[in-house]
Amino acid sequence: MLDERAKLLLKTLVERHIADGQPVGSRTLSRASGLELSPATIRNVMADLEEMGLIASPHTSAGRIPTVRGYRLFVDTMLTAHREELVTPPLAPDQPQKVIANAAHLLSNLSHFVGVVAMPRRPVVFRHIEFLQLSERRVLVILVTPDGDVQNRVIFPEGDFTQSQLVEAANYINTHYSGLSIEQMRDRLQAEIDSLRGQITELMRAAVELSSDVLIRDEDEVVVAGERNLLSVADFSSDMGQLRRTFELFEQKAQLIRLLDVSSKAEGVRIFIGGESQVVPFEELSVISANYEVDGEVVGTLGVIGPTRMPYERMIQIVDITSRLVSNALSHRK
Repeated sequence: MLDERAKLLLKTLVERHIADGQPVGSRTLSRASGLELSPATIRNVMADLEEMGLIASPHTSAGRIPTVRGYRLFVDTMLTAHREELVTPPLAPDQPQKVIANAAHLLSNLSHFVGVVAMPRRPVVFRHIEFLQLSERRVLVILVTPDGDVQNRVIFPEGDFTQSQLVEAANYINTHYSGLSIEQMRDRLQAEIDSLRGQITELMRAAVELSSDVLIRDEDEVVVAGERNLLSVADFSSDMGQLRRTFELFEQKAQLIRLLDVSSKAEGVRIFIGGESQVVPFEELSVISANYEVDGEVVGTLGVIGPTRMPYERMIQIVDITSRLVSNALSHRK
């Protein structure tokens, strides 16, 4: 546990590093924190913070910078909300595609980073489903909707299933759940698994996983704006390899969709700091995201992607306000 002095010094160090982009030395930390401490005392506290993995010392400097763990502690316990007046033009009620495109550009323009918005999810109601074994751990899912639309997805389940098992799973789903949305089917199947216990639990669990994967959006259902903003961010522009990896992430929109879908499982603004998990694959990136609604129902997620060294208070406010603007624009459409 950190005492109040250590918390204040860590908070000050993170804020100075976000503002200046430079390692923070003990003298700067002493002035900025307002604490009347000797340089030796501050160095001791910084040594303790470094031992806890909250800050690190670059090889070329005597100062310290925050680690991913340090940023996480700062975000979770030390952020102070300073509401500023953001000039946010209203998103006029219009076609959803135009509202989403305008929202992505608004996020990018306000943050000076990258704005990402997933298109509203549409409930997929199915009439008939089939699972076809293509090869080992490659299964084709064929979904037929009531109006005759056919959707195909190739998925890669972790377990091996015979074609007869897949046929049994499809027959069970078609008999009991035809006419429901995929999400309703998934929820009811999950309850069914809990009651089946040792009978066909493994088969039904596979069916849930397979049907859930059909909900993955097409790549054109996520809008990205402002990628070029990262060219002016020193954290990226000084490392072309890092910049190339980041731009490849934006091209792989399916990965962005998975990232945003993780955000959709929680309320409020979510903060993902790179390197903490597989959600954000690069340590240099952070994602601030929030859900948006249509008539009170969560239908999508939007966010800002930028460097780990970003002004989190401002980003949180930008994402929160934009999610409300999108919700209002889509809910009030005529």
